[in-house]
Amino acid sequence: MMLLQLLFVNPTLFLIITVAILLAISIHEYSHAWAAYFLGDPTAKYQGRLTINPLAHLDPFGTLLLFIVGVGWGKPVPFNPYNLRNQKWGPALVGLAGPSSNFFVALIVGLSVRFLKLPNPALIYFFAYFVWINIILGTFNLIPVPPLDGSHILFTILPPSLENIKTSLLRGSPLLIIFVISFMLFIGFPFICEPLFTLITGMPLLF
Repeated sequence: MMLLQLLFVNPTLFLIITVAILLAISIHEYSHAWAAYFLGDPTAKYQGRLTINPLAHLDPFGTLLLFIVGVGWGKPVPFNPYNLRNQKWGPALVGLAGPSSNFFVALIVGLSVRFLKLPNPALIYFFAYFVWINIILGTFNLIPVPPLDGSHILFTILPPSLENIKTSLLRGSPLLIIFVISFMLFIGFPFICEPLFTLITGMPLLF
């Protein structure tokens, strides 16, 4: 069921999922901005992206698609690789910051669900969804396909002799979209996201 439909069927659950998604995206994008700024590039700061405020990180079209079809995206954080103090590893570190923050938040919140006696069932549901969404966001963005964060890591470690791979990936192809969707459906969700969720929270996936 898509988010927009959920609004009319279960408004409370709609609110829980929406807030969880917006927070997860904001943390992800803020972490990119912070990493770039920490490494010497103030581009994101000057554009008002060094904040957790979701309004600074929402892409209008990506947000609309998220509510209509269930797949969307935030506004990419800009950075100038030539401003980074470490020009070899800097782009990879900026790219890694987003997914790492999602996994870190999922770990902290998930362990809270597992070991703390939370009094409110709605709070438990919110935390559970928040953990799940952060795990998905972290996993998805580590796929080494442009413009996902994993591509920055891949391009950093690729030897010059394989530069043609980088060129081919940057050109883009419908096959890349098929690859990303297939990876998440057949590997990401069943073998990475769900086991991580259960390992961290100590509970099976309830949704």
